[in-house]
Amino acid sequence: MSATGTFWDTVVVCALTGLVVVNSGWWTYGLSGAALTSAAFNGLGVTGSIVLSVGLLTFVFSTILGWSYYGEKAIEYLFGPRAIRPYRWAWVAAVMVGAVVRLTMVWDFADILNALMAVPNLIALLALNGVIVAETRKWLWEGRLEAEEQAPTG
Repeated sequence: MSATGTFWDTVVVCALTGLVVVNSGWWTYGLSGAALTSAAFNGLGVTGSIVLSVGLLTFVFSTILGWSYYGEKAIEYLFGPRAIRPYRWAWVAAVMVGAVVRLTMVWDFADILNALMAVPNLIALLALNGVIVAETRKWLWEGRLEAEEQAPTG
């Protein structure tokens, strides 16, 4: 499911948005971000506005559901099923707060939390570096042996 969501979001939606923006010519007027996207799609008439609104609505809804689910599964794994209900309440409160505070504050907070996700991964990489080196050497050695076996003799 995650790979499918990434495909539709990044490849399809972003590519189509980019094509509309570039073909509209509004990027030459110094607009950026939401103003540029809105102007480009509004240039397509009522259909463009509807496509933009429906696309934005489905993107926002699927993002909220997806991140909520990932967080819920992480909370369940770390603290057990009893932690799910408090997590859901906290999630709803965070969505409400995010809807009423300044947009730059929401983006800054999201960027900080996304950057903090790297911390446990970096700790795991450091803790498991011996295993990583051993597996890499094993893979490289086996790969070299296979290449030598398949090489033509003559």
